[in-house]
Amino acid sequence: MKITLPDGSIRELADGSSGLDLASDIGPGLAKAAVAVIVNGIQKDLSDPIDQDSEVSIITIDSDEGLEIMRHTLTAQVLARAVKNLYPDTKLAIGPTIADGFYYDFEFKKAISPDDLASIEKEMKKIISNGSSITKTLHSKSDAMNIFKGVNESYKESIISESEQDDNFQLYYQDNNEFVDLCRGPHLPSLKHIGAFRLTKLAGAYWKGDSKNKMLTRIYGTAWKNEKELNAYLLRIEEAEKRDHRKLGRELELFTFSEKVGMGLPLWLPKGTLLRERLINFMKKAQDKSGYQQVTTPHIGHKALYETSGHYEKYGKDSFQPITTPHEGEAFLLKPMNCPHHCEIYKHKPRSYKDLPIRYAEFGTVYRYEQSGELHGLTRVRGFTQDDAHIFCRPDQVKEEFIKVIDLVLYVFKALGFSDYTAQISLRDPENKQKYIGSDEAWDKAEAAIIEASAEKGLETVTELGEAAFYGPKLDFMVKDALGRKWQLGTIQVDYQLPDRFQLEYIGSDNQKHRPVMIHRAPFGSLERFVAVLIEHCAGDFPLWLAPEQINILPISEKFISYAEELKGILDEAGITGTIDNRDEKIGRKIRDSEVRKVPFMLIVGEKEQEEGKVAVRKHGQGDLGVFSPAEFIQYFKGIISESLAKE
Repeated sequence: MKITLPDGSIRELADGSSGLDLASDIGPGLAKAAVAVIVNGIQKDLSDPIDQDSEVSIITIDSDEGLEIMRHTLTAQVLARAVKNLYPDTKLAIGPTIADGFYYDFEFKKAISPDDLASIEKEMKKIISNGSSITKTLHSKSDAMNIFKGVNESYKESIISESEQDDNFQLYYQDNNEFVDLCRGPHLPSLKHIGAFRLTKLAGAYWKGDSKNKMLTRIYGTAWKNEKELNAYLLRIEEAEKRDHRKLGRELELFTFSEKVGMGLPLWLPKGTLLRERLINFMKKAQDKSGYQQVTTPHIGHKALYETSGHYEKYGKDSFQPITTPHEGEAFLLKPMNCPHHCEIYKHKPRSYKDLPIRYAEFGTVYRYEQSGELHGLTRVRGFTQDDAHIFCRPDQVKEEFIKVIDLVLYVFKALGFSDYTAQISLRDPENKQKYIGSDEAWDKAEAAIIEASAEKGLETVTELGEAAFYGPKLDFMVKDALGRKWQLGTIQVDYQLPDRFQLEYIGSDNQKHRPVMIHRAPFGSLERFVAVLIEHCAGDFPLWLAPEQINILPISEKFISYAEELKGILDEAGITGTIDNRDEKIGRKIRDSEVRKVPFMLIVGEKEQEEGKVAVRKHGQGDLGVFSPAEFIQYFKGIISESLAKE
């Protein structure tokens, strides 16, 4: 048979030769580094036979694919075996890879604690030191069921019994069948290829993610090619923990949660509310310049509204349940989306082609029922505010309007220090069109508009099939924060479907009725999620214009409190917000506390400053800047803000 390699060269091997045979034919160095193969686009084990002419590439241990396979082998063949060695009565569930690592779910007879991870790690290293080979065998459904029934692995039995396949179940063995696991593979050919790893934490996880099922114990780990990469990752994680928005949110007094209010429903404290308001005002100012009109809609809507939009059919079962009224048959929903409301605002009077585009903007709070296990600080909540806007335009205006929204998103990123981002063109899955509403023609137009606009702006893009909204394709901005983590912030969507569902119209230049096109956009996305990412990106050191506490006035003693109050009044008039630390503490303690609270400027006042009508200024993280008059400080302060908010 003929094997075509990535460089286009062809090698002839005997029918049924394996990936290892191919690697050996190319060279002994490659055979030593090879861990798996890709045959006609599908990853396979190195031992799998290749039975026809194929395009084949070798996966080596030093590649990204090799790292992924190493992580998969660690969880399914090493972690699982180590746990069974130490806790023989434990039952195995599932063990996939995740970003930067892996996890495995277990049913322990007796609960373990984080302190037990060290002994599990030790056992894993012992297993790896043997360098055992891993062999794969294929089994029929009944044989696979009997094998796991014999070792009392009920979760594996469940997986097999619910599978639609009848044969070719892959079982991987070590050391003369001393350990076996069911897995999709591929795996390393031997444990000699394992690099550096660390078990990181325990968590609870319901079997199949269903709260009606048994709670299992999930063990997380991370794995890398060598100790150097592992240590670099652990340092990043340590820094991420310091920047955790939940931790900093408490320390900086930005937000809190209350079980009595409800899980996933954040309470914004005064400083956090000020931060929100600054972001909202920043966006409103930018929107005003771009011709948006502010609108306001209720927190609830009639069930029929969301049935018309299609949201109820798609998400109704997973949302907050309808609110019934004394009127028979009448039901309302907590608003899951703002767009249906905006459609009704557009529809309240006749429209002409001369009126378009119409741009409605709203900081609208919406509600979606997230499972309790999925809630996470501000990044996953049940009530959140979107910087939502909907543009109703003619088909010939779509690309121009789309480009204007891209400009707005990039302006926001620049002002807030997000410089590393990729634009993801999210299209529908051509193999699963039933997930979406609308005609092929409308989808083709919408997708073309996004692709052309992105190209004209010179955006660095990636294309993802199947990531579109159910009513239209979108452009999602994937932003890297200061630690290199990716977040989806900002989205723009082109929609031909809702205007049709709501029967939206305008009278064209031909005096005939036409459908407008709808562009959905939210540069922040969820305000809650955006604030969480921003906190972690800047570690709580917000840009000066955004900081909720911009100054802290520190009188050296109570004799200078009245001068501090006079100074604060002058700064308040200039729009500079802050507090006076009038505690009976030494000035060194006051400075340290201000540094911990990440207040941008500390204004120290004592006898000399009071006599001269001036103030000694310290900058967070930098130290003394010198003595300023109030007018000089205001000018200096506003100069920093003007520079940071200047447009390109």
